[in-house]
Amino acid sequence: MKYLFIDGRVGPLTIVSGAQGLESICYGHHEPEGAVWDLGANAAAARQLDEYLCGNRQNFDLPLAPKGTLFQRSVWDQLVEIPYGETRSYGEIARALGKMGAARAVGMANNRNPIPIIIPCHRVIGANGSLTGYAGGLDVKAQLLALEGALLTKEHTATSNTRGRSTFAHATL
Repeated sequence: MKYLFIDGRVGPLTIVSGAQGLESICYGHHEPEGAVWDLGANAAAARQLDEYLCGNRQNFDLPLAPKGTLFQRSVWDQLVEIPYGETRSYGEIARALGKMGAARAVGMANNRNPIPIIIPCHRVIGANGSLTGYAGGLDVKAQLLALEGALLTKEHTATSNTRGRSTFAHATL
């Protein structure tokens, strides 16, 4: 495993990759056990995240290797099908999987998504249009949806972030 820290518009992120591709993105700086710092192995992911967070990228082109159950991976496959700037409810994802009544199970799989932003779990909202839990916090979820131009409920508007352009914390490209 190889990792890289970046500081971006949504705060610090840890990018972790393995032999098969990107394995996780964690909010905050977390040194994964047994992993080594490697800019080269994670440069494409860091660059594409920076482009996305600056509003210059709508789709990611990276090999992904998330670890999860078959059901979780099927949910995550549905998440990557949600177009930039659009949202889906947990129930809509469950119906797309042919699992009527599995909205809560979809929510749990969404919660376990190891690659937020790139596997866009922030695009999943409550059936009534409300924002629901997010690993980076609801303010970050609102910020990502606002970046994409997705409609938000009145009580959940994006917070402005004045940190400027994303920067790499421990490396320059």
